[in-house]
Amino acid sequence: MCFLSISRTQVHDCITSLTGVAMAVFLLGAVALAMLPGCEAEEPRRLLLVSFDGFRWDYTQRVATPNFQALVEEGVRVEHVENAFITKTFPDHYSLVTGLHVESHGIVGNLMYDRDLNLTFDMDLPDSRDPRWWDQAVPLWVTNQRAGLTSGAAMWPGSDAEIHRTYPTHFLPYNASVPFEDRVRSLVGWFAQEQPISFGVLYWEEPDISGHLLGPESPLMEPIIADIDAKLGFLRQQLKGAGLYDRVNLVITSDHGMAQMSAERLVELDAYLSRDLYTWIDKSPVVGLLPKEGKLEEVYRSLLNADPHLHVYKKEDIPERFHFSHNARIMPIVLEAVEGWTIVRNKSDAIMMGNHGYDNTLPSMHPVFVARGPAFRRRYSKASARAVDLYPLMCHILALSPEPHNGSLASVMDLLQDGPPPTPAPPPTPAPPPHRASEPAYARVLGSLMGVALVVGFLLVFLRQVTQRQLPATPVSNLEISRPLLQDHLEI
Repeated sequence: MCFLSISRTQVHDCITSLTGVAMAVFLLGAVALAMLPGCEAEEPRRLLLVSFDGFRWDYTQRVATPNFQALVEEGVRVEHVENAFITKTFPDHYSLVTGLHVESHGIVGNLMYDRDLNLTFDMDLPDSRDPRWWDQAVPLWVTNQRAGLTSGAAMWPGSDAEIHRTYPTHFLPYNASVPFEDRVRSLVGWFAQEQPISFGVLYWEEPDISGHLLGPESPLMEPIIADIDAKLGFLRQQLKGAGLYDRVNLVITSDHGMAQMSAERLVELDAYLSRDLYTWIDKSPVVGLLPKEGKLEEVYRSLLNADPHLHVYKKEDIPERFHFSHNARIMPIVLEAVEGWTIVRNKSDAIMMGNHGYDNTLPSMHPVFVARGPAFRRRYSKASARAVDLYPLMCHILALSPEPHNGSLASVMDLLQDGPPPTPAPPPTPAPPPHRASEPAYARVLGSLMGVALVVGFLLVFLRQVTQRQLPATPVSNLEISRPLLQDHLEI
């Protein structure tokens, strides 16, 4: 390549050629590294959480439910999910997206009274959107957006409140008249847009409404259950049509189950206690009583052994397993009915054929749970889990650092493709920073490219050294070209 008699221009051309060869090697190495499977850009993590209100765990066994069954075949199923006490709509939906027991997140009922605020919460009234009711906890969409990602919510309880000064990036204000199909189209559109959301929540009021009206054991519930399965089928079709079905982790669950009631199974408070002694908060089967000033002991003693189908607790005596005592919104006296019984003031109160709110260990209160997607195993069944464990699981899937919570990721890691951790899971917080999961692939690429650059740089210096060693000494006719090509002392 280089001869013993060579001009300075030829030396320059020679080294330029070597530099070009080295750069070509570098670029080919970079291209080869980029083509390696482990170095491809990671697919964005996406998750859609869907709640069919009041869908009991065993409803899928009542009629053919091919879409639920498809998810079981394609993903995972938990037979019994122990939800939060009290097993009512707003408390349990907030537990799902915060991982907190009811006493910790502060939404202690569908109806509640805050003595500090001197305000009453009613889930059916616009005042329920007041952020002061919700700010005791941080729902997952807020955590997701604090990490720089985007969220979408279609009618999920609390999602149209400005919690910690944050709304979901996209949301539909609650309107029960909006059809399920329109809610689905909105969410799928948010997942499919140019800058897609990474987390979405979807709520549908059935079969809860029909379960209250008909009772869960009524044969008339069977077409209602079949219709929910058809709605799930519509959601699956929309995700497939948008090319998202195998890219979005889909979780189908509910807030609670439903128990059969009877007009014959009533506990009438008027038979034992004057209404002048207390204020009634929330509805059966778990009722809070606010005694009038100085009347707490009288109210408590009047009801304590009044009826064998009624459990009466002072707030501080509520069983610890309920996690339902350490919040100012929980009333000084709490009444809990035995499963299937209704607490009324007298028989003129409205009676439902189905209800929920009972002890969260009762199978009748347990919701459905199926999930599928890139993060989940296939054809895997688990006997039991807790609803609060879903929150750290979702944070793990989305690579988010969870807020403090009452769940356990370790107890549900077996639902995922990456399986249970080899050692016991750490405490719920802190978790890894939001985007740590996507770093290893890029770190490998950067490290590999730096390694190639170092090798190529060494090769270039070496070749230049070798080339100059081969050059003969030349008379000094020009001081500029008589200096070494390198500033080191070369042996020529």
